[in-house]
Order: sequence, then C-alpha cells, then structure tokens
Amino acid sequence: MKVRSNIEKENPYARALSFYYRSSQDSKAICRHFLFCLCPTVIDSDVPAAPQPPFGQTGRRRGHRDSYLGKLLGFTSERAWHRFVTGNLFTNGSFLERSRYNRRCRALRFAIKWIRHELAKRGQHHAYAVVDSLPLPLCHTARMHRVKRFQEIADIEYCASKKQWYYGLKLHLQVTDQGLPMGYVVTEASCHDRIAAESVMTQIPHPYNFGDKGFISRELQKRLYEEYQMALWTPSRKNQKHYSSEAWEKWIQQKRKVIETVFSVLVNQYRITEIRANSMIGFEVALDGILLAYSLVTLGLVEF
Repeated sequence: MKVRSNIEKENPYARALSFYYRSSQDSKAICRHFLFCLCPTVIDSDVPAAPQPPFGQTGRRRGHRDSYLGKLLGFTSERAWHRFVTGNLFTNGSFLERSRYNRRCRALRFAIKWIRHELAKRGQHHAYAVVDSLPLPLCHTARMHRVKRFQEIADIEYCASKKQWYYGLKLHLQVTDQGLPMGYVVTEASCHDRIAAESVMTQIPHPYNFGDKGFISRELQKRLYEEYQMALWTPSRKNQKHYSSEAWEKWIQQKRKVIETVFSVLVNQYRITEIRANSMIGFEVALDGILLAYSLVTLGLVEF
C-alpha cells in the first residue's frame, strides 16, 4: 500500500482523483472499465478504451465494479459516491440517475454475498483464524437516547476498549492469519461475543481458532470440538482455577494481533464504522461491499 498524503487520507474525493490522474495508461483503462461499465455507451476520448468483458454481462453484473471502486476509495455513502462520479467523471449527464444506481446496487446483494463467501473459502487453507468483535456506532454519544435509526435492532452498550457508551450494532468477524475475512454476523450492540461465536465460526469452519477473554466458555469449546472438529483457544482470567502460563498468554496475544490490524484498516481506510445507510438492506449491501473490496485487496486480486 502506497503512503498517501494527509489530504488523501482524510478526503475520499482527493484520493479518488489522485488515484485516477496519477495512474498509468493501463491503470486508467482499468479505472475506466470500473466506472463506465454501467454506461457502455459513454465514450471518453481522454482515456484509452477498456477491453470489453469476455462474455455478455448484464447491467447488474456490470454494477459490481462501479460499486466496489467506491468502497476501495473510502466512500461510505452511495449518494456521495454518485455525486463524485457525476460531478467529476460524467459531467455530461450520461451516468445513471441516483435512484436507478441505488436500486441496481440493492439487486446485487445476493451476488455480492456469494462472491465474498467463495473468496472467504480460501481462508480454510490458511494456518489459523481469529475471532473478535467491532462496535459499529450509528450516532454520536450525545444523541444516542433520542435517535430513531435502526431502533428495532440497535441498542446501547458500553465499549470497554474506548471506555465509552455507544448506540449501534456490533460486527462479529472471523479473519485468518493472513487477514482474510471469513464468517461474520451483525448483532445488537449488547450481544455478548460468546453468544455469536458459534454462528460466526461455523459459516466457513476452520480447525484452529483464537479468541479473547470474551469467548471463554467450556461449553462452547466442547460443542465446537465435538460437532465441528474446531479448536478454540483463549487467554485465561486471573480468577480461573487452571491459569495458563505467561508464555502461553503472550503467544495467544501475538496470534491475535492480526485481527486488530484488520479492524484498524477497515475503520481508518474503508470507514466501516461510518456507513450511512438508513435501511437494513442498504446497510447490508454496504457492509458486504466493504468486506468484499478488502478481501480482493488481501488476496492480491486488486492492486490499490
């Protein structure tokens, strides 16, 4: 990953323009193919034409690439991404109107899930997997007692790592030692990690798993081993009868560092905690799109 300036880190618009105008001619052709695939009739004389797809693609299939390029560039709002495309790349009004573009993205949600799931299966050949959770706040702390967004699902919970209360959801995620996202579940903020662990880990089973102290449960470990042949190792609490050695604790902590790195990239670069969708379908599409874009980069299928 190339080092970017502070302006590019903070402003996705600057990142998008910088990525486009600093690219080589071949990269611009690929960028054009991402952006123009929804509107094949548009011709841009400034950029060499991109190669046509090897087989007949419908408009919905072509919509994948445009949506994912926005995720790669850090756009968390489809409205902001559409505004950027129409204001900077399709100034002649030839791009899809926003409502049609949004409907096309919604129609892709099952295809997005399938593609991401197939890519995540590659993680079964990696050395081990790590499970953890990430808070997804939906509003500022000052507004959490009167907000109405996702009121049927979201709730208020205390985040120990940030030492503050928040209103929102919680992402339970499993990643491999190489940082590839595998199974995930989104729950209300008050859901304990131990409760969602089985649902997350059995989507794409991996025989060796590590978790933090929130996953300590003999019943869970026994059930995972007997029913799915999956091992789950966690650090020990100080008040446990059988306390592990200090070397074991440091070893587990070292293995778990990868998921902290993944969460840092998802939050700072892909802005996963800033999804602005107001419907569950829109939120699901945005979340799956971010995880798919990150998976493509992790596997080296996209250079960015």
